[in-house]
Amino acid sequence: MKKTPLLLAVAALALVSCSQDEPVSINEGRAISFRPAMGSRATEITNDNLSSINVTAFLGTQTFFGDLDFVKDGTYFISTPEYHWPGDDSELTFYAYAPSDPGATVTLTNSSKTMADFSPATSTADQVDFITATATGKKSLNEGTGVPLTFNHQLSQIEILAKADNAAYTFKISGMRIGQPISKGSFDFDGPSWSLATDKTIYEESCDEVTLTPDAVSVMGNGGNAILIPQQLTAWNVTSDAANANKGAYLSVKLQINTAAGAQVYPFPSNTDCDWAAVPIDTDWQPGKKYIYTLDFSHGAGYVDPNDPEPGTPVLGGPIKCTVDVVEWVDQNVDVPMTTSDDTK
Repeated sequence: MKKTPLLLAVAALALVSCSQDEPVSINEGRAISFRPAMGSRATEITNDNLSSINVTAFLGTQTFFGDLDFVKDGTYFISTPEYHWPGDDSELTFYAYAPSDPGATVTLTNSSKTMADFSPATSTADQVDFITATATGKKSLNEGTGVPLTFNHQLSQIEILAKADNAAYTFKISGMRIGQPISKGSFDFDGPSWSLATDKTIYEESCDEVTLTPDAVSVMGNGGNAILIPQQLTAWNVTSDAANANKGAYLSVKLQINTAAGAQVYPFPSNTDCDWAAVPIDTDWQPGKKYIYTLDFSHGAGYVDPNDPEPGTPVLGGPIKCTVDVVEWVDQNVDVPMTTSDDTK
């Protein structure tokens, strides 16, 4: 991963004792600076597009500055007001995150460092990446070089591709679903870790209709890839819970299947243009990882979606087979007289 240095400039603060009107020694040298870099493979927020971060700093158990927005200005990320290193070389602890509004309440205090009740947006187009970093620094070590902040993605990225290598059928897809992952959780910056709620949902998007070929193509639609909460998925049990009362996880695509001769075989009965076909999944989604699912329709088409009539029914049966019985030849003698018309007079 390319790690482009980014400096985050901060300016001076005069600290005054609460009990006495005596100034605490402050550093008049270079301001506190950071060198953010991305630390994982997911790329929704990168060194190139990172334009602002929020930082909280602690001096021991005290908040040195809280939830301060640093905006990129040329080479530097600048905050208002600016802060300098304590002149006595005290160590500061930093907690940083982006974006500044992840869609949930972030609390960074001495006793609590959490993002509470986070839920990804229903539409993938509105879902946001969430990155965090922690570090320590002090004047003697970091005044000149800055504090290195390595940001890590704390969500999982999901992409669905599809392909088919089967000359007998034409497969057309016009939408996708990510079915029943947990959709709410709280994040602990100190872990870092997630605590999950029990809420589940279905993320659904339309896409421009694609006809499948042996080369895999995305079916995510204009909203792009999904960015969801890391978790161990529990798969939809097609056999014992076809209607999915237990809300098991699955992937589904809006599908039409025709034979090469033009007969529509799915949806059945053939009175609609397309319907959903699903497969169970039980992946352990980890933070900072991108999961690329490739649905291969070359030898099957999954099951009827649990939200549709006849849930769990195989979309296609097994390969059509023929039994052959060869009947033995039976001689049938036919006498044909070789007479001519004159012979009959």
